[in-house]
Amino acid sequence: MHDTALTNARHFFNCYAKHISAGRPKLLEIGSQDVNGAMRGIVPQQFDHIGADMVAGNGVDVVLEDPYVLPFAGESIDVVVSTSCFEHSEMFWLAFLEIMRVLKPEGLFYLNVPSNGAFHRYPVDCWRFYPDSGRALVRWAQRNAINTALLESYTSHQVADIWNDFVAIFVKDEKHAPQFPDRVVHTIRDYNNATTLESAEILKFSTFSEDRKKLNVISQIISNKLKVQ
Repeated sequence: MHDTALTNARHFFNCYAKHISAGRPKLLEIGSQDVNGAMRGIVPQQFDHIGADMVAGNGVDVVLEDPYVLPFAGESIDVVVSTSCFEHSEMFWLAFLEIMRVLKPEGLFYLNVPSNGAFHRYPVDCWRFYPDSGRALVRWAQRNAINTALLESYTSHQVADIWNDFVAIFVKDEKHAPQFPDRVVHTIRDYNNATTLESAEILKFSTFSEDRKKLNVISQIISNKLKVQ
């Protein structure tokens, strides 16, 4: 797990954990195997952390036989988190519906997934997510009779690597959105293309990811040098 993924997870817990009313909330992490770092070490102590993955390993409590079937009762989980996992899911939209099934009506889903970055098969690498991806997942849920709401989403800046992470935070049932009044994007600065439940406007709009911006600058420098020659 790269540094920005851990940073984004910390932002999520700092902003949202205090608004979860359950005494000992259950938190399910999908894709929990410790590969170059793990989320388990930064999950607040009040959570009962359950790590699930497709293979056994460090940080894995439950091995999934089917990536689209979670072995938990409906409406039994308070928070589901998934980092750097959905890009490797061939049909992530099915996984999203299964996550909604196991969440309590006031439950949260925290999603962190690449918006850009190198091709990295584990065992496959299928998807990248853009600013409208969170809203599209909400519409998919609504088509399946789930009244999900996107509380916020944003694309975080790079920190000493190539990754811009798309972050989206959902509440299973929109009627519980008032329970979560705070937004990560109101407390941080290093992001682009943010949306919130309260506004249809895209905040800090950017057409290019940071690697594309850097490439454009380099290309312009080379072009200027060629003109001088």
